[in-house]
Parts: sequence; C-alpha cells; structure tokens
Amino acid sequence: MKFKLAIVILLVFSFSCKEKETAVADNKKEISTSQEHPKLILTAQGVKDIRAQLGNVPIFDKTLEKVKEEIDAEIALGIETPIPLDYSGGYTHVRHKRNMIVLQKAGVLYQILDDEKYAKYVKDMLMQYEEMYKTLPLHPKTRSYARGKLFWQCLNDSNWLVYVSQAYDCVYNYLSEEERTKLEENLFKPFADHISVDSPQFYQRVHNHSTWGNAAVGMIGLVMDDQELIDRALYGIKDLKLDTKAKDDDGGFLNKDGKAGFLANIEEPFSPDGYYNEGPYYQRYAMYPFLIFAEGLHNVKPELKIFEYKDGVLLKSINALLNLSDADGDFFPLNDGQKGMSYYTSALVTAVDISYHFGGQDPGLLSIASAQDRVLLDDSGLAVALGVKDGKAEQFNKKSINLSDGPEGTQGGVAILRNKDVELVFKYAAQGSSHGHYDKLSYSLYEKGDEVIQDYGLARFVNIEQKGGGNYLKENKTWAKQTIAHNTVTQNETSHFTGKYEIGSKHHSVLNYFSSENEAVQVASAKEDNAYPGTEMLRTMAIIKDEDFEKPYVLDIMKVTSNKANKYDFPYYFLGQVVETNFDYKVPKSLTTLGDKNGYQHLFVEGTAKASSDNSKLSWLNKGRFYTLTSVTSTNDELLFTRIGANDPEFNLRREAALMLRRKNTKNTLFVSAIEAHGSYSPVTESAINSNSAIKELKVVLDEEKYTAIEIINVNGNTKLFITVNADASKETKHNVKINDKNYEWSGSYYFK
Repeated sequence: MKFKLAIVILLVFSFSCKEKETAVADNKKEISTSQEHPKLILTAQGVKDIRAQLGNVPIFDKTLEKVKEEIDAEIALGIETPIPLDYSGGYTHVRHKRNMIVLQKAGVLYQILDDEKYAKYVKDMLMQYEEMYKTLPLHPKTRSYARGKLFWQCLNDSNWLVYVSQAYDCVYNYLSEEERTKLEENLFKPFADHISVDSPQFYQRVHNHSTWGNAAVGMIGLVMDDQELIDRALYGIKDLKLDTKAKDDDGGFLNKDGKAGFLANIEEPFSPDGYYNEGPYYQRYAMYPFLIFAEGLHNVKPELKIFEYKDGVLLKSINALLNLSDADGDFFPLNDGQKGMSYYTSALVTAVDISYHFGGQDPGLLSIASAQDRVLLDDSGLAVALGVKDGKAEQFNKKSINLSDGPEGTQGGVAILRNKDVELVFKYAAQGSSHGHYDKLSYSLYEKGDEVIQDYGLARFVNIEQKGGGNYLKENKTWAKQTIAHNTVTQNETSHFTGKYEIGSKHHSVLNYFSSENEAVQVASAKEDNAYPGTEMLRTMAIIKDEDFEKPYVLDIMKVTSNKANKYDFPYYFLGQVVETNFDYKVPKSLTTLGDKNGYQHLFVEGTAKASSDNSKLSWLNKGRFYTLTSVTSTNDELLFTRIGANDPEFNLRREAALMLRRKNTKNTLFVSAIEAHGSYSPVTESAINSNSAIKELKVVLDEEKYTAIEIINVNGNTKLFITVNADASKETKHNVKINDKNYEWSGSYYFK
C-alpha cells in the first residue's frame, strides 16, 4: 500500500512541476480559486491545500489510499444500475445505495488525484441513471407512505441525491455544457421535484426523513445554482396544504403545524443543548444531512451564517451526541435505537471533522478522530489530519451531563450520570416524535461500556431483507415501544399514555433537579404526572461513590402518588446469569404469558415468588463481573422472573430476562432499590473475587410529600443516609428535617452522609 501511495503522490507532484505554460494550456481542469467548482463540500482552495500536503498527513494519506483501492475495484467491476425491485437489503436496493457512495468517492478522487478515469466513471454512471430515470415509474414496493423511484421510499432516494450532488459538483467542470443540461433537466431537477413537490407528505415535515429530503434538494440546488431549489430546501414548499390526518408508518402526523424546510428541522427537534428529540440513534442518522448541507451552505452561501443559526446548535449537537455514547463509543439505545451503532460510523466521521473544522478546533475531537482512524477527503478532513499529525489531540472527556429536550429546552430531557466506570442514562424526555417509546422516567445502566440493566432498543433487523424487508417489525409496536419493555413503572398493565402517539406527544416529564458538582454523588430527579391520569411519578436516581463499597453503586427511588388503588409492575431487565436470590421461587412446569396485550403478551413467566423479607436480593454474573439488586419489599409484594419471547413465532425478539416486582391494590407507594457492581470472576484462574453484596439493608426512614430518606447499611454495620427533596429542590433552599429524633440541616437538592 505504501508503494501505491508513493506512486499516487509522485504523479500528483509530477503534474504540479510541469512548466507553467504547458499546464495552463493542456489541462482545462487546472484548479484555481477563481473557478466555480468544486464548491459544495470539497472546495477549489481545499483541493490545492490537500495536494500540497499529500504524503505529509498520515491519517489523510491512509484514508485516501483505502478509498482509492475501493473505487479502483468498483471501476474494474463495471457499472450496474439495475431496475429497482427490492426493499432494504435486497440486491437492487443495495446496488443503488452502493452506487451513491461510490459516485461521491470517485468524484473526490478525481479532484485530489486529477485522474480523468474517475471523472469518466462518474459521468458514465450518471448518464446511465439519466437514461433510466426519464421513464422510471414509482418503485414497485408499496409499503412506504412516500414511495421513491430508485428506492422503495423517498428517504433512500434523498440519501442518493445528497451523495450524488457531491459527485456532480466534483465533475461539473469535466462535463460539457450539453452534458450538464441533459443531467439537470432529465435527472437532477425531476429527482428533486419528486422527493419534494410530488411527495409533500414526506418533505413537508419536521422529521429526520424530511431533513434528508431538504438536504438533497438544497445540495443539488447549490451545485446547479438553482435558487428556487435552495429556497425550497431552506423554507419548505410554500402555499401547500396537507391532510393533517395523514400518518406515517409509525403513526406520526405528517404536517407539523405547517412548519417545514431545513431551518424548521433545526429549530424544532434540537434543544438549546443540542439534544435531538428522536434520540441518539436517529440523531446520528440525521447528522450527516444536517452537517453536510450546512457545510455546503457555509461554502456557497456564507451570508446565511448557518453554523450560527439557533445559537450554533448544529455544532453543539455533536458534543451532545458524543456524550450520548458509552465508554466504547456505542450510542445509548433511547427510543428506536439499534444497539451497537457507534461514533465509528461514517456519519460521525463527518460530524467530528466538520465540528473540529468549523467549531473552534476542539482538541478533544481529535482523540475521537484518531480512534475512528479515518477522515473526510475534503477541507475539514485535512484540518483534522493536520491536527492529529501536529500532536494536538486531547482526550474527549465525558462527564455527567443533563441535556434538555424541546426547541426551547423546556420539555424534559436526558440525564447521564457518570462515576468511574459506571454510567446511568435517565430518560425524562418528551415523546421523541414517531420514534419515541412510552417509557417515562426509565433508565439503563452500564459498566465499562457493557449493559448491566438494559433498554431493549428497537425491534428491527436493519437492512436484513429476510426480516421484514429490513424494516420495522410489528413487534416494535407490540413490544419495544410498550412501557413494560422498559425499566420504569407500568400501571394496571397499560402503557403510558395508553400507548397512543397523539396523547404522548402532548406531554413531557419535568426536571426536579440535577446535581453533578459533588464527584462522589451524582443525582438526577424528575416528575411525570401525565402518563396515567390521576397518578404522579417522581423518580430520583443517584450514583454514589462510598469508601465502604468497592465500586460506585446506584440508588433508585421511585415515588408513586395516585388517586386510586392500582397494580404496579416494576421490571429490572438484567443481563447475565442468575447467581443467587434471598427468596424462594417456584418454576412452572410449562410456560405461560404474563398478559395478553400492551407488551405483556411477549413475556413468559419463568418463576414466581412472594417477598419474604424487608429486602429482596438478586445477584447475577455478566461478562466476568458480579451485580446485586437489593429492593425494599413487603410480604405482599410478588417477584416474577420473566423472559422476552412469547407470541413471537418468527423469533424476532431477543430472549432476555427480567426480575419484576409486582405490587397490587396499592394507592401511594415507594419503590426503592440499590444496584451494586462488585467483584469479578476469571474462567482462566477459576477464581471468584468479592462475589457478595456489600449492602446489609436498605431502609425507608422517611417518606412524605416534601422529603424521602433512605438508609444504606453495609455489611460492616456502617450507615449512610440519603435524603432527596421532592419539592422546592433548588440548590439555594435550606432544609431542616427530623428523622428518628435527630435534626438534619442542609442547603440544596439532597443530603448524603
């Protein structure tokens, strides 16, 4: 590979060393800043800068060589543009998806290496698409609410145009005026019209789908210098009325109060902190069109100052998104999120590079770029590569953070508590558009990037054709979105907001307080009083680092106040092998389901018990580490071992376990638990170290409207007291509480000592 790269560099430098007069006369594609193209993402000046640095920037040179090998192999295979037939994962879908990426990369190689074979390849493929598109009908698959032509949905058509517009920009000057006219009139303009004017139910929205559509129309408009398309991208289609009763695949209304266009898609979904309301999985997906179109606008229409729009939220959002990943860089699977998606995806290479280049060159981003081990082959990628080469990289420091939700930051949020290797994700956000789940005040827990208490994520095998065409499965609605699939309270076997989007989208949880100043005690507390009419839930979660414990532990306090008696189910979706319980349970001879709807139909009951003491304990082993759940219980509480997978004949769901605490015929109640990470087990040495819980007892010593107090007593008899403020929890407020004839005074949201 080094030999090949040396040849590439030699060819480029040989060209630059020709006599000046010969170069100008013989090479009509000579790059100068006065030329119009490329201008979108890779700029004319950027090409000059890149050529001057070739061979001197290792991460850029390595990326260039890999891309060159990849595209050379594609060119050797020849061009194929098949008639569209398939859903996601099918051959024609994959081929056209591959073509868009290959076109973009080939265009970049043409500019950087000045090798005409790449421009010819791009031109020849575009001409094949031009010939096909002129007579191409709607895609034959009819599932989508907005069918594309190359793909089964307009979303994928938009993906294609976002990438291909970059390729067109790179070969623009290589093509004759006649060729450009042919492509623009028969391919690009009709393509842009189809995903916008012809598909308003797709385009005129505030949603990640329409963001891709806006970017596609706008980027091709920038390349063609078509102001009508640029305006359509920024502001949506004017004077267009939509059927507000029409719904998308997930039940979301297609018209969002008439708001549409790229700017509306920045204003509405992003909070001032940069949190994207659909969750990190879809934020990752949407960041590419957001940032790549923004970069194009910055380069071509700098007067718009797009990176300053809404107080610079696009660049802020990258920091938020990186903080929404675990120790391994995997994004937390809030809402519809596929596990394993991480900041190593190409969209986050784009995000990191653009953020570094346009956002003040944060050295922490360089450490992530180094881990990604590749950069964009453009101006921003060169800036990152130079920063890495010059040794400017610093560790990206993830700390406890509270990210507000909603366009004004007033619709709840997501709190991430971090203490040493333990990370807790506490969700008290708004609905999250059509990709939201019905899981108010839910959480998930991680140690060293491994799930301890898990969130299920989505029910979908993305781009695996055999599984529902790679699309959302029916179990996403019947299981993954339902409340019982999450680590929060379900009341009367009914999901929050009865599982209805139009109700859930009207409400959000409210922050009680967030505190991360004390390194030893990190706390988040929030209220929800709309999930069930007449019921208020207040949950307070803390990660506590105590010298009496090997590792930080989690304290979980869920206070439920209702105007009537209910049945409450409180699951803990633990991952790993059961080691020990302090209660006796019965295992049924045959499996039955826990219920028949709202997700309960997907749960097998594998064990039943009655709580036999004031504390019920479950210990388990996962990935060489021990964990113990200690819950405050009464003898009326039921304990259920459940497993996901009932009524799932196609095995679409993962067969994972939970311990569920069930409390019947109860009006007001308090769920209190602690989760400890402790010890280790080595299968090599076959040794178990510190495999027992360090908690002797959890006790509720006070529970009233304003305060709840919990004692944590360890096995050595040492006692700590945690008091949380349930109302008026500002940092400045002074409190005085008497517990067991002793006064406790403090200022702030909680007390711990």
